[in-house]
Amino acid sequence: MGLFSKLFGGGSQDAPTESEPVEHEGWILVAAPISEGGQYRTAGVIRREVDGEIKESRFIRADNHASRDAAVEHSLRKARQIVDEQGLGLLKREQV
Repeated sequence: MGLFSKLFGGGSQDAPTESEPVEHEGWILVAAPISEGGQYRTAGVIRREVDGEIKESRFIRADNHASRDAAVEHSLRKARQIVDEQGLGLLKREQV
């Protein structure tokens, strides 16, 4: 890989592609697994409307999966867990 492709985003990581949004107790959960070396890393976005404004927090975990579907399922499960454990407190940070 050339120097310019490394500098301008042509690395081995593919951009995450978001799944369809899922509602969970007033939150919008979106899986966004990251493709890395033939596997998919657990990642996603958690959104909620607060005072008319959409707030969001992103998360990435070390878990890898052989298929995108497995990564989406795990990412949504992880997002539910984060919401259940942290509630509105997670909106104080952009990444959890």
